[in-house]
Amino acid sequence: MKNRKKILSILANVILFAFLGLLAIGVLLTALAGRDRDGTVTVLGYQLRLVTTDSMAACDKTDVSDFRIGSIPARSLILVKTVPEDPKEADEWYAALQEGDVLTFRYLYTTQVTVTHRILSIEEEERGYCITLAGDNRADGDGLMTQVIHTADTQSPNFVLGKVVGKSYLAGLFLGLLRRPVGLVLLVILPSLIVILLEVLRIVSLLQGERKKRAREEAEEKERELEELRRRLARLEGTEAEGKDGA
Repeated sequence: MKNRKKILSILANVILFAFLGLLAIGVLLTALAGRDRDGTVTVLGYQLRLVTTDSMAACDKTDVSDFRIGSIPARSLILVKTVPEDPKEADEWYAALQEGDVLTFRYLYTTQVTVTHRILSIEEEERGYCITLAGDNRADGDGLMTQVIHTADTQSPNFVLGKVVGKSYLAGLFLGLLRRPVGLVLLVILPSLIVILLEVLRIVSLLQGERKKRAREEAEEKERELEELRRRLARLEGTEAEGKDGA
C-alpha cells in the first residue's frame, strides 16, 4: 500500500513538472516570438512549419540519398532557418547555399502560397542570386515544374523564407493532432485532469496519513496515561500493604 502511494506521488510529480515545463517553454517562446510576413511565428531565427502536400515525398525518379535533407512527406514538421534581415548577412547566407538544399519560400501562382522545394541550381548574378527549385515528387507523365527566385528583387512576390535544417514526420503528426479538438483533449486537457486528479489523491492521502498519525499519537498518549495510572495504583496498593503489615 505504501509503495503504491509512493509510486502515485512520484508519477504525479513527474507529470506535473513536465506539464509546467512545457507551459514555461510555451510562454518563453511566445515572449521571444515574432511573426513572419506570411504569419508564421519565428523564434530566434527559426520557424516550425507543417508540410501540407506530397510535392517533396519520395519518388523513384528522384535520388536524394546524397543530400542532408531527404524526402519530406506530407504532414511532416520542418525546422526552417530564416534568411537574416541584415543585407550583408543575407548575402553571405545565400552564398553558402548549395544544390540539393531545401528552401521554404513564398511564390505567386494564381495566389501567393508557401512552398518547400529543393534547389536545382543557384547562380550568382550581378546583384544577388538566381535560384531554381523543384519538388522531389515527379509523377509519371508530368513535366518538371520549377520555380525561379531572384534574390535581389526585394519587391517580387517570390522570395525565400529560409532553409530547411531539420524534419520529423512523427513530430508533424503530433502537432497536427494537437491542432484538432480531439488531439487537444487527449494531449492537453486529459493530462491536465490526470495531474489534478493525482494531486487531489496525493493531498487526500496526506490528510489521511495525518489523521492516522494523530490517532496513533492520541492512542499512544492514552496508553501512557493508563500506564502512569497503573503505576500510581500499584504504588498506592504497596503503601496500603505496608501500612497493614506495620499495624
